[in-house]
Amino acid sequence: MKVTVERAELLKSLSHVHRVVERRNTIPILANVLIKAAKGTLELKATDLDLEVVESVPAETGQPGATTVPAHVLYDIVRKLPDGAQVQLEAGGERGTLTVRASRARFSLQTLPEADFPDLAAGEFSHTFKVKGAEFRRLVDKTQFAISTEETRYYLNGIYLHVTDAGGKPMLRAVATDGHRLAQAELEAPAGSQGLPGVIVPRKTVAEIQKLLEDKEAEVTISLSATKIRVKVGAIVLTSKLIDGTFPDYGRVIPQGNDKTLIVDKDEFAAAVDRVSTVSSERGRAVKLSLGDGKLTLSVTNPDSGSATEELEVDYTAEPLDIGFNSRYLLDITSQLEGDTAELKLADPGSPTLVRDSTKTDALYVLMPMRV
Repeated sequence: MKVTVERAELLKSLSHVHRVVERRNTIPILANVLIKAAKGTLELKATDLDLEVVESVPAETGQPGATTVPAHVLYDIVRKLPDGAQVQLEAGGERGTLTVRASRARFSLQTLPEADFPDLAAGEFSHTFKVKGAEFRRLVDKTQFAISTEETRYYLNGIYLHVTDAGGKPMLRAVATDGHRLAQAELEAPAGSQGLPGVIVPRKTVAEIQKLLEDKEAEVTISLSATKIRVKVGAIVLTSKLIDGTFPDYGRVIPQGNDKTLIVDKDEFAAAVDRVSTVSSERGRAVKLSLGDGKLTLSVTNPDSGSATEELEVDYTAEPLDIGFNSRYLLDITSQLEGDTAELKLADPGSPTLVRDSTKTDALYVLMPMRV
């Protein structure tokens, strides 16, 4: 194999594929990236057996061929090469090495045979649809923070993506929950997504999709089956296994009858929560909201470090209420709101609270209270 490629193109592509590779591997080939040169392109491929990313970049192909080299090492080498350099990759001979040349630098890397590199066979996809990058990125961004990290409840370790009927209109909806909070966002169901089976996209795949959707103008092609998802953005193709489990009936958690409405300036509220939580304990992070007529008092009491209170003027006319929340969760949710004001629908100190943007209706959040 002999190929010449521009450093900037190679670096960009390696930055996409090398992230999939786990730092510690019991299977040596999984630490490698597959590089394949053919007909004026260089294809790079990495996998962890659950997730696979493939990207092609234009290149001058002197001699077609393929080999695999340590992904993180190659990425670090290319990252440290000078801007504008032409990178030559050459493999062959009996020694099982890849030579990397750029200007006066020369590296020789150990390789493993291409034939040993695993292929994440995708099989048939039952549904394929196109969506704007900005729209799909928004779905993911609005919900990913609520994904559970608790491995025992593995079916919560991802975003539940499905098509549902909302007010007589089919909507593509994303939902994530960790049992303490829930995030839901939706967009009009794209053509081809009707009848989509509900699937759970794993946390690591979600994170990679976010990084691939940096270009908000890009069009994304999404293909789904009962066991796999494929996301195609430009020259990048990401294929991943889905979580094999049943997502809970999240609709039962979303409160319908909360009759107390609090409307508050989002930025003022977030800043006040952040300030008073400075003295909260690392474990509990509890902040108490005391609501009265047109007034909200935020308070934190920590026996080890002291206490804090702050008062805000708000739009609230219901009966007085004291309720506690995890301050970190409150800040996570307010950071997702796009308008100037946040609307909280409350019931009582022991029931979940509904949080939404006063101006937007395509996303909502549910937060479980804490005892304070």
